[in-house]
Amino acid sequence: MTEESDAGEGVGVGEELARARAALGLSLSDVARQLKFATRQIEALEQGRYEELPTGTFARGMVRAYARLLKLDAEPMVERIAARVAVPDNAGAVASARRPIPITDSSRRGNLIYAALSLAILGVIAGVVFQWQRERMGAARLSFVAPAQAPAPAAEPQRTTVASTVAPPSLAAMTQATPAAPAAATPATPAPLQPGAHRIAMKFERDSWVEIRGHDGKTLFSKLNAAGAEETVEGRAPFSLIIGNAQYVRLSYDDRPIDLTPHVKVEVARFKLE
Repeated sequence: MTEESDAGEGVGVGEELARARAALGLSLSDVARQLKFATRQIEALEQGRYEELPTGTFARGMVRAYARLLKLDAEPMVERIAARVAVPDNAGAVASARRPIPITDSSRRGNLIYAALSLAILGVIAGVVFQWQRERMGAARLSFVAPAQAPAPAAEPQRTTVASTVAPPSLAAMTQATPAAPAAATPATPAPLQPGAHRIAMKFERDSWVEIRGHDGKTLFSKLNAAGAEETVEGRAPFSLIIGNAQYVRLSYDDRPIDLTPHVKVEVARFKLE
């Protein structure tokens, strides 16, 4: 099913969004990952299958977020699809369901039908809201696996206990004793690289998704990183990198800072390290 023109002629909103996405070199999965929607929902929107989206409000929100991601004017697009994704008047349905039900001996059976119909309307409204919330939660649930092993925690220094036959000090002597100054912490030193290997170090100022593939095309690192986190990946060059929210990532290659600005396109950096 293809999208019909929103105004009776010309290019539809979904087709216009798809063309803009293709011009920027983004795939459906790239857009879905950045907008936190399911890929099938992005595809349905581009093809004008609005009936497959949970609600009209959900469809309008998707169009607005998608257009802003592609640096397009969002509001005219939302207005163009308004007729096809009309929002149901839930307030009117609730108001009608709350009207007092007249109870008389002559119309008892009619009142029971009226009550059942009101409950059915409320059930439909609750179902729509529940489905919308479920779609939002399902699209936002991302799972990433980082194959790189975390560095082993430093071994706790052993404590040596010396037996003594001297009687324990008195309570007064213990209170007057001066506590020993704690030993200064020694900063961790990165392990030396294996011959032919290289090291990529990253610091994240905001949440950012990173994928790194090695010289054989296998995934070395794929993870959503929280703000303030630091990660290190080692392997053999060349490396292929995809970094989301790249302007907030500080990256060094073999302790040499790398400027990501020339590689950023719509907040995503794609490049290789030799």
